[in-house]
Amino acid sequence: MKKLGPDFYNITDLLTEEELLIQQTAYDFVQTEFMPVINDHYENSTFPMELVPKLGELGFMGSALPESSGGAGVSNVAYGLILHELERGDSGLRSFASVQGALVMYPIHAYGSDEQKAKWLPELGAGTKIGSFGLTEPNFGSNPGGMATRCKRDGDDGWIINGNKMWITNGSLADVSVVWARDEDGLVRGFLLEKGMEGFTTSDIHGKLSLRASITSELSMANVRVPDSARLPNIEGLKGPLSCLTQARYGIAWGMVGCATDCYNIALEYSKERKQFSKPIGGYQLTQAKLAEMVTRITEAQLLVYRLGRLKDEGKMTFQQVSMAKRNNCELARDVARISRGILGANGITEDYSPMRHMANIESVYTYEGTHEMHTLILGQDVTGLAAYDS
Repeated sequence: MKKLGPDFYNITDLLTEEELLIQQTAYDFVQTEFMPVINDHYENSTFPMELVPKLGELGFMGSALPESSGGAGVSNVAYGLILHELERGDSGLRSFASVQGALVMYPIHAYGSDEQKAKWLPELGAGTKIGSFGLTEPNFGSNPGGMATRCKRDGDDGWIINGNKMWITNGSLADVSVVWARDEDGLVRGFLLEKGMEGFTTSDIHGKLSLRASITSELSMANVRVPDSARLPNIEGLKGPLSCLTQARYGIAWGMVGCATDCYNIALEYSKERKQFSKPIGGYQLTQAKLAEMVTRITEAQLLVYRLGRLKDEGKMTFQQVSMAKRNNCELARDVARISRGILGANGITEDYSPMRHMANIESVYTYEGTHEMHTLILGQDVTGLAAYDS
């Protein structure tokens, strides 16, 4: 089985045959079905909805969840490798699968009732239903504790929800949205809001220069009445949404390695073919220094996510470890995309080569699911025992 990227430290030797096969399957899907259409979708700010059932058929959404919860029951390393390959294609593709699995299927699996699980998980896993996750608000992103969306009891069997959520991936596409709101006692609760509920509307955000092949929306709740059966019964407080973010950040850490790998591979091949003066530009010291730096940092990131995945499979992973991987690998991918574009010269700004598209996408990923600065402070607090932000 061929190696699918730089593997300077022979990390593939540490993977099982199943994990390697899953990665190859994801790679083949992206290259044969997604790459021929990505430029058109990126240019037109659309998402290839026709591929969603295929993602479900291949088991690429919620992959590490048990089969009884709509997943494929694979290892967390295998799940990471799937997202690695989806992001090698485009952040929009990985974001779709990541939101569906980590931010919608996971909370229903972890905190939902038996009825909620039975209703939603099989179809979300199959891609016949689409979900979104409503936590970020127009004025509260890095500080979810300031949440302004409110829920209040309406009789013995219902709730009234009011508020707005912003920057919601798949928002207008979603059949069900996991929406977090604060009750009259200040307690954060999760609800499953279904498309078409009275007072529940969505509007897409236009004019994005990043993540263009992804649908991003605002969710608006105006006196939305839901029965108590729509509430996630097995979680209260910020622990609920934050635990979901840990799952999503894990996938991002893997995805950013896939993004960096794609940029590096393209720059490497280009450097061996593009001649300047008397020889290929890859034969010059300055270009070799750039390639050596990129492959070193990619190798560091590969080792980081591999170990993180094994810790997750062992039930030993901490959210601080996830913060380190998300923070490091977003910065790595950002640098690798920029350096790769430079090696490509003027050709690098065209749609014929992916690094410029990856560069733009990374600016979103660098910010969402916890900004670079917030992950820095999470690590700082962990190593010092002192919080550097207001409680």
